[in-house]
Amino acid sequence: MTTAPHTPYRVALIGYGLAGAAFHAPLIATTSGLRLAAVVTASPERRARLAVEHPEAQVLDSPEQVFDRAEEYDLVVIATPNRTHLPLARAALTAGLATVVDKPLAVSAQEAEALCGLAEIRGTLLTVFQNRRWDGDFLTARRLVEQGELGRVHRFESRFERFRPKPKAGWRELADPAEAGGTLYDLGSHLVDQALTLFGPALSVYAEIDVRRDGAVVDDDAFLALTHAGGLRSHLWTSALTPLLGPRLRLLGDRAGYVTFGMDPQEADLRAGRRPGDGRPWGAAAGPGMLGTDEAAAALPTDPGDYPAFYAALVRALATGTPPPVDPYDAVRTLRVLEAARHSAATGQAVRLD
Repeated sequence: MTTAPHTPYRVALIGYGLAGAAFHAPLIATTSGLRLAAVVTASPERRARLAVEHPEAQVLDSPEQVFDRAEEYDLVVIATPNRTHLPLARAALTAGLATVVDKPLAVSAQEAEALCGLAEIRGTLLTVFQNRRWDGDFLTARRLVEQGELGRVHRFESRFERFRPKPKAGWRELADPAEAGGTLYDLGSHLVDQALTLFGPALSVYAEIDVRRDGAVVDDDAFLALTHAGGLRSHLWTSALTPLLGPRLRLLGDRAGYVTFGMDPQEADLRAGRRPGDGRPWGAAAGPGMLGTDEAAAALPTDPGDYPAFYAALVRALATGTPPPVDPYDAVRTLRVLEAARHSAATGQAVRLD
C-alpha cells in the first residue's frame, strides 16, 4: 500500500455540513500528523462558518479542484450526501489519494465492494468513518466481552433512538432510493457495524421497517434481529419517534449482564464547539452503566469515548502501511445486512446470508 509523502499529511475535506463541520474538521485539526489544508463547500453560509472555525484551510468550490491538483494533498475525506460517496471516492482513489468516506461507504453493497476492489488495484488506502466504534459505552461493552466478564453472551441489544416527530428538510428525508435516506441507512449503519464488530458476521436477518411520522416518506422506525454464529442474537432499534428512550446498550450473558442509558457525549460536545485537548476530559460519560445480576448488580464507570482514535490510527496507517482504523470490507458486510433487512421487511421473512 502506498503511503503519503508529506507530514503533516495534507487533508482535503469535501463537504462542510453536519458531518464535515462538527465531526471531521475538528478531529482532523486536533490530530497530530494531520493538517486541514482545504475544504470544499459552495455554500456562502458554510464558507463564513469555515472562515471563523478553520481560517487556515483553503476554501474550494468543487471536488474537481482537489482531484485536478491531487499532488497538493495526501488524504481526501468525503463528508457529503450518501448518493455522492461512490463517485467522489472513485475519483479520489483514481487520483491516488488515500480516502476516508463517511458511512455508509456507498448506497449498495455491490458499489461498496467495487470501491474496495479499486483501492486494492490502486494500492491506495480506503477506510470508513465509523465513529460509533469509539463511543464510551461501546468500548466498555467490548472490553467486558473480551475479558469474559459476562460469561457466554447470548443477546446484544442496541438502540439509537430520537424523538423528532416532524420531518426536517434535507436529503435524508427524500424518497429517492439513490439518496439512501431514512434512519436504517443513517443510524442503522452504526447499529449493524457495532453488532458485527462485537460478534462477527450475521447468518440471518429479520427486520421490521416502517414510516411512522406524518408527512414522512422514508423509513423512520426500524427493528433488526441478527443471528450470529453459535445462536447469539443482536436486537437493534432505530427510530425518530421514540418519546421515551430505552437502554442504549444491554448485553446478556450466562454469568452477568451489562446495561447503560444515555448517549455518548462526544457528538454533543463537538456540535457545541468543544474540541479534544482543550483542557477538559474528553469523552467522559455523564453516568455509569450497571454490571451484574438482579441479586448482585453494581455501578460500572463507562470508559471514556475516543473519537480522536480514528484519525490517530489513520495517521499510523499512512505512516507505516498498517491496516486502517476500519476495514472497508466491514462496510460492505454492513450494507449486505441492511439490504437483507429491507428484503426481510418487505416479505415478512428472515433472510439468510451466505
